[in-house]
Amino acid sequence: YQDAIRTLNTLQTNASYLEQVKRERGDPQVQLQAMAGFLERTGLKVEDLDQLNVIHVTGTKGKGSACAFTERILRNYNLKTGFYSSPHLVQVRERIRINGQPISQELFSKYFWQVYNRLEETKDSHHASMPAYFRFLTIMAFHVFLQEKVDLAVIEVGIGGAYDCTNIVRKPIVCGVSSLGIDHTSILGDTIEKIAWQKGGIFKHGVPAFTVPQPERPLEVLKERAEECQCPLFLCPDLDTFEDDDKHLQLGLAGDHQRSNAALALQLSHTWLGRCGYLDTGELKDSWQTSEAPSRRVPCLAPAFKPDQPMVQGLQAAVWLGRNQVLHHGPVTWYIDGAHTTSSMQACVRWFRQAALNEDKPTDGSEVRVLLFNITGDRDTAALLKLLLPCHFDYAVFCPNYTEVSTVGNADQQNFNVTLENVLTRCLQNQNHWNRLMEAKLTQDPWFPVLPEV
Repeated sequence: YQDAIRTLNTLQTNASYLEQVKRERGDPQVQLQAMAGFLERTGLKVEDLDQLNVIHVTGTKGKGSACAFTERILRNYNLKTGFYSSPHLVQVRERIRINGQPISQELFSKYFWQVYNRLEETKDSHHASMPAYFRFLTIMAFHVFLQEKVDLAVIEVGIGGAYDCTNIVRKPIVCGVSSLGIDHTSILGDTIEKIAWQKGGIFKHGVPAFTVPQPERPLEVLKERAEECQCPLFLCPDLDTFEDDDKHLQLGLAGDHQRSNAALALQLSHTWLGRCGYLDTGELKDSWQTSEAPSRRVPCLAPAFKPDQPMVQGLQAAVWLGRNQVLHHGPVTWYIDGAHTTSSMQACVRWFRQAALNEDKPTDGSEVRVLLFNITGDRDTAALLKLLLPCHFDYAVFCPNYTEVSTVGNADQQNFNVTLENVLTRCLQNQNHWNRLMEAKLTQDPWFPVLPEV
């Protein structure tokens, strides 16, 4: 397994891959043709992916959670599920799951070498390259799901939608768009409207799609994208619509913001079950053919339905590690989240303050709050840290994106896109941002307690 991961890591040309995406962004067909070429070199055709009964999900925030809810619901119908997501937390194999579990190291190694060797064997003057890291894993996931004969595959988009290599799927059963925001601006554009245009690139002719509530203008862009390819697009109603007056739906993922992700998951799973013949959806089936007259500027509301028991239980049993997660370890309580945009950080702060309020406090009043912070990419660290001020941390620790002191023996944690020096420099920059925020806070409020960083 470690040999497979080390070889996979040689494809970690993410920076050059993103540059390639930027060069090709004017013509998504160039991207998809390249992906199709790699796929065929491994023995698959694009048409083969039709067998996977794909649920394709994009968005800026919450798409992973929506996928996790959806996969867990459908597993409750005794279906064999595949789930492809990114990034991984600890091991690469987390990205490819069957029935909710990461594939084993043995299975990962088997399919990795199968795909890698086929690509090596088909190199010639016209096909001299190997796919980059994410493209390779996407191709490998398709192989795993097809050969392991899953009933469906929940596919989370990597970046964007229109130019993402997962968009090689021609005939998904249903598509979804989670909450939109500003992220990956160098690839997707610097406005939420441009980002919405990219996300809407996964829509397909005649395939129903659902979106959670969005700001007005990006919602209009999604509607325009849907009309371009004659895709019936619907707006998910609030989760309240699915609840009885005296009984609220219980969610396995914490945070109020998960309610919109759960509502999206209900629509995706319900539509998939209906279109694939596992559930009699009655009159709702007719509504999937058209979402509204083209004159409407925004999508119409999706029809409501009463979730059955497998759906209710699926929402409650959903697990998505590292997102609004609380871990107890001796005297330490960890509150873990992966927020990396301003809106997701705001949601994280709301969740943390409420969760910490509900936690038992030491009777001697000795509670200490420590921020452990790490960030990657070109995100605005100062803006994100500023949002954390209401949490009133006593100490702040800024760490690199490693789970071990040495990654030599753990290829899963290796990242060749940045040097150790770059990573440590980023930590110092983050610390400086925090120090300035603390100094400004102290100036504004002389009674605000400030303790030194660890």
